[in-house]
Amino acid sequence: MGNLTTSSAGRRILSLLDENSFVEIGAEVTARNTDFNLETKKAPGDGVITGYGVIDDCLVYVYSQDASVLAGAVGEMHAKKIVNLYKLAMKTGAPVIGLIDSAGLRLEEATDALYAFGSIYRHQAAASGVIPQITAVFGNCGGGLALIPSLTDFTFMEESKAKLFVNSPNAVKDNYEEKKDTASAAFQSGECGTVDFTGSEENILASIRELVSFLPSNNEEDALIDCSDDLNRASSVISACTGDTAAAFREIADNNEFLEIKSAYGKSMVTGFVRLDGQTVGCIANRTDITGEDGKSAEKFDPVLTVSGLKKATKFVKFCDAFNIPVLTFTNTKGYCTCECAEKNIAAAASAFVYALCDSTVPKVNVYIKEAFGTAAVVMNSKALGADYTYAWTGAKIGSMDAKNAASIMYDGEGSSVIDEKAKEYDALQDSVASAAKRGYVDTIIDPADTRKYVIGAFEMLYGKREDRPDKKHGSV
Repeated sequence: MGNLTTSSAGRRILSLLDENSFVEIGAEVTARNTDFNLETKKAPGDGVITGYGVIDDCLVYVYSQDASVLAGAVGEMHAKKIVNLYKLAMKTGAPVIGLIDSAGLRLEEATDALYAFGSIYRHQAAASGVIPQITAVFGNCGGGLALIPSLTDFTFMEESKAKLFVNSPNAVKDNYEEKKDTASAAFQSGECGTVDFTGSEENILASIRELVSFLPSNNEEDALIDCSDDLNRASSVISACTGDTAAAFREIADNNEFLEIKSAYGKSMVTGFVRLDGQTVGCIANRTDITGEDGKSAEKFDPVLTVSGLKKATKFVKFCDAFNIPVLTFTNTKGYCTCECAEKNIAAAASAFVYALCDSTVPKVNVYIKEAFGTAAVVMNSKALGADYTYAWTGAKIGSMDAKNAASIMYDGEGSSVIDEKAKEYDALQDSVASAAKRGYVDTIIDPADTRKYVIGAFEMLYGKREDRPDKKHGSV
């Protein structure tokens, strides 16, 4: 237990897991390489602590790199310990949590260390979609080591001291660290989207425990717990949450608990987990407003789909589908971002999101909460893409475009009175929620206050859903 209680690596494991639950594996392992007098350097555990324990009585496997031992650098035996952990996790169907603090490649071991990196990558790839993988970066995570967080499902990063990079800020062309710290938690979470959560070390360890509580142990188990909340609970304020859809998800969730994912990236799109009648559900929604702690608007966005938001939603859908987590979407969008930068990638990003939704076989429910215009609305989990059930709030608008714009195009050159009259007619015939319902694009029109009970009912009805896809190796989108 010595190294567990005296090193940061060990203390992180003990703080993460249930008390007295950790069992260490491979404590006596050390480096085999003797080049550059490596055998003379003390290397307990070869710079990484590995083992298993429980979080809220659920089995998890954990490795924690020890920067006090050979700077936590990855060599042959270091990697073998991590790979062995993955093999055990795959056999038993339990998550792997990696706590990163390392100088990267162990230079004394050269090609052995390179092979070691490759072996970790390969086992991470094999485990993807089978068991949840979580990484937290507490110190350095540079070079080839930076691929490890991106090969996992969720990444946490300590907000002040941690560094995540392939090339250091000073090695990036025309950049230096004081100009832009590309290795910082703020950059990696806000601009790259590589990191899902940032915070203090204490907050990160607590957040990992919270995340694990929402996830199944593997792709053959359901994420389901007992629910004590009223299944018919109404919300008198949810109708005011069409802008801040994170608040809307919180209103319908069991005990009002919503765990947002990648909150700093692609802010105009919300992704996260709720429980509905005890079942974990993945949530996705457009967002036009972020409400501060004082209840006032802190940040506003146009009701359009963006490249970063779509990328964020695509990865989230793939994770949910892999682990049999149903998907719920709230739709309020008028189109796509129109800036030059977005135009370079928006079609590819939207196509990838469409593919992820169409390829997924989990239960999918969509709620039209305000306006849903154009093909951007089709992209947001419409019935055309395979949504199993669609609701719409009373007063929602669904159509090809806003009625006033449509009338202006159709009756170009006419007076304002004619355009106003035709806009009213177009709204009733083409944009109203009743019109969409008559055509079968909306299954049920609901009062916003009753969203929770209706959505729970839909997912309970869809619980036993089975859906096949064409026989193929995989798609290419």
